[in-house]
Amino acid sequence: VQLQASGGGLVQAGGSLRLSCTVSGGTFSRYALAWFRQAPGKEREFVSAVSRNVHDKFYAKSVKGRFTISRDNAKKMVNLQMNSLKPEDTAVYYCAANTRAILSTTSSYIMDISHYDYWGQGTQVTVSS
Repeated sequence: VQLQASGGGLVQAGGSLRLSCTVSGGTFSRYALAWFRQAPGKEREFVSAVSRNVHDKFYAKSVKGRFTISRDNAKKMVNLQMNSLKPEDTAVYYCAANTRAILSTTSSYIMDISHYDYWGQGTQVTVSS
């Protein structure tokens, strides 16, 4: 399984960016998919996830209402629409796949970084004030 993230860049506060992650290999529809981010000097943290059943979506409190995750099983892609960006959103963003996910899941399970077994290379998002 390989993940390829794209769409990062430099944007002013209040602006928007759309991250995309293309997944190859395996059975995409069976994966839970997530975005994590890591700022300099900080641990990697959960941002958002979508379960196998497409409709269950989860967000960190810091991004809820501003970010929207979506998955396209036909294109084998997961996207993260980021609006109203803030300087504190600056980080390297990683997409990740949990290839052992069950159909329905809990927030505590899907937000746990240890459950993700494949990772993309990361894409830099920089928000200037």
